Amino acid sequence: MPRLEQVGFGYDPSRPVLSGFSLDLPEAGTVCLLGPSGCGKTTLLRLLAGLAVPQSGRIVGLDGRPAAVVFQEDRLLPWETAWQNAVTRPDDGQRERARDWLVRLGLGESLHRRPGELSGGMKRRVAMARALASDAELLLLDEPFTGLDETAWRQAADLLSGATDENRLTVLVTHLPEQAAALGAAVVRLDGPPLRQLS
Repeated sequence: MPRLEQVGFGYDPSRPVLSGFSLDLPEAGTVCLLGPSGCGKTTLLRLLAGLAVPQSGRIVGLDGRPAAVVFQEDRLLPWETAWQNAVTRPDDGQRERARDWLVRLGLGESLHRRPGELSGGMKRRVAMARALASDAELLLLDEPFTGLDETAWRQAADLLSGATDENRLTVLVTHLPEQAAALGAAVVRLDGPPLRQLS
């Protein structure tokens, strides 16, 4: 079972973001890390993704598990099309999965547009398609519905909830309880910093 054991981490030694933080996660399914902005949720997600390393304690159960991340920023290459941005490996299967997810997310008419020609909400959906097309076993979503109106984010949430399977762990970071409910996620309520789990 993936878990954080007494994890400590901070960007400034005098102001830890996590201090002795422990959390058990399921092998698969959807978990929502719910808490106010600035409490440390994004840092926790970066630790789960391996983009940051605990300064104390440890994370177990995720070694070798491929991860895909939807960051708060879209992180799209401006010279590539929406379709090219959604492809992370140059193989036909991944290209077709990326195309399929873009179409399902309502971007079928925008496959060959570059980010500068897309609205903020469209760019968010490209970032989601890229993560979903990777077929990674660990899907990390940091405020993935930012910039989407309610109809669009609920449609995207329906697709995301349908993408969960017995081999994938999805971790959603949000400060909106209705987004957790739309994904049918188990909710972990957090506050901080330093990050702590609420009862």
